[in-house]
Amino acid sequence: MAADSSKSDSSITLRGSLLIADPSLRDGIFKRSVILLTAHGAEEGAAGLVLNRPTGRVVGDYLKDTEFTALRHLAVHEGGPVMTGQMTFSSFWWSRKLGLRWAMRISAKQAADHAHRPGRIVRAFIGYSGWSPGQLESELKRHSWFPVNPRQELLGQAHDRSLWAHLLRGMSPLHRILAEAPEDPFLN
Repeated sequence: MAADSSKSDSSITLRGSLLIADPSLRDGIFKRSVILLTAHGAEEGAAGLVLNRPTGRVVGDYLKDTEFTALRHLAVHEGGPVMTGQMTFSSFWWSRKLGLRWAMRISAKQAADHAHRPGRIVRAFIGYSGWSPGQLESELKRHSWFPVNPRQELLGQAHDRSLWAHLLRGMSPLHRILAEAPEDPFLN
């Protein structure tokens, strides 16, 4: 059955997908990034969090108030270039029926509660990634991103710079070559 060409790209939603940056995408935080799209729609655009950019710092380095004591050792990640002056907490878990689930912008108390639930990971993020309506679709047409569905193993993997290559390797033999190529092939 042929696809209905009368449907526009705006009817496609990628909410819940991972965006794996194409190696040609060399813009700062998006270079070799893996983003979880937490929102995507024709009217509102898209938003998500970069999963593989740890800052090397923990919540206690930023927030000293007693309400953050339980989270003081929690790793802080760069979530994206939007609102970089704001830290938020998010929780991720796997549902057998629904796949990857998340709770965004949760309070410190909620984050501490989620951290004690089996099978959940909690992260602190500075900033987030955002696209205006049509912007992400344009980037997808230019092949700047590889959209993929997350697998349960994502929660057990390191959420650092190695995540990009790991996920890319698993896509196909061609993607494996891309993942293993040097960042700057002219230095090879």
